[in-house]
Amino acid sequence: AGCATAARAVKPEIEVIGVEAELCPSMSVALKGESAACDGDTIAEGIAVESPGALTRSVVEALVADILLVGEGDIEHAVQLTAEIEKLVVEGAGAAPLAAVLTHRGRFSGRTVGLVVSGGNIDSRLLSLVLMRGLVRAGRLVRLRVEVNDVPGSLARVTARIGELGANIVEVAHERWYYDVPIRMTEVDFLIETRDGDHARAVLDGLAEAGISAHRLSSTAHEDGR
Repeated sequence: AGCATAARAVKPEIEVIGVEAELCPSMSVALKGESAACDGDTIAEGIAVESPGALTRSVVEALVADILLVGEGDIEHAVQLTAEIEKLVVEGAGAAPLAAVLTHRGRFSGRTVGLVVSGGNIDSRLLSLVLMRGLVRAGRLVRLRVEVNDVPGSLARVTARIGELGANIVEVAHERWYYDVPIRMTEVDFLIETRDGDHARAVLDGLAEAGISAHRLSSTAHEDGR
């Protein structure tokens, strides 16, 4: 409401668009004459208002063209991109405008767009988690499960091949005690660092070419690197 009042006073023809988290669309719903409670915890705590005030609602109704909703994954991605590219630490609410632009690219393509970065009040542990999840989402941190013969030298062969393919091993964990693994075989989980999603797929292909059975355990939702 405040931004819209100031922006429209300076430039009456400007289009002001609000952004809310999908888990807490209180203003969007209120403008439709409906009511809805916040459905779950959102990373955008600063805009997680269960019931908008009457004054702000009337201002938004008069001056704001639309309110876009964004998902939690999109907000996380926006926090990550703002930190990595702009070198700014922003909270979920502060990253919501960028999340809206990324989610609704067609609406903003070819236009001059200003984003309000409204705050940087994010817990360092949460920021760390968001950044690490971003690495997984981009295919830069990948967990692989490899099945090898349980004999001396097998693990060394796999680690050497991963190194040859340009990936860095962060963690290694063996699994040989459960009955779904053949007694003369062992499953080894690798957490590896790669350059991007394409490199991660190249590592899998390279292992297969070397006769090493491996598959990816990380979420497949973002295997294309988006």
